[in-house]
Amino acid sequence: MSQTEPNASQQASKIFNITLTTVIAQVGCLTPVIIVGALFLGLWLDRVFASKTLFTIIFILGSMPVSIVALLVIVRSALKRLKSETKQNPENSSEGGL
Repeated sequence: MSQTEPNASQQASKIFNITLTTVIAQVGCLTPVIIVGALFLGLWLDRVFASKTLFTIIFILGSMPVSIVALLVIVRSALKRLKSETKQNPENSSEGGL
């Protein structure tokens, strides 16, 4: 059996899967970087100001909403990019414009 070119729905599915993988990779890498950065910054400030764990706790707790906001920004930009690709190539979209 010969291999035929992928049809429009397969290409749209491939673009969606690549975008989803990219978003997951970005969020998976960015979240630990934010949290570890907050940890080291808190530990450093605790050492500089001779406080026990005040800054570390504040920065760790503060890194959680920052991570969530970063996640939302990444997802929104990916969705915007995905929507613009489907608008540019309406013949390749089987989703109907997400």
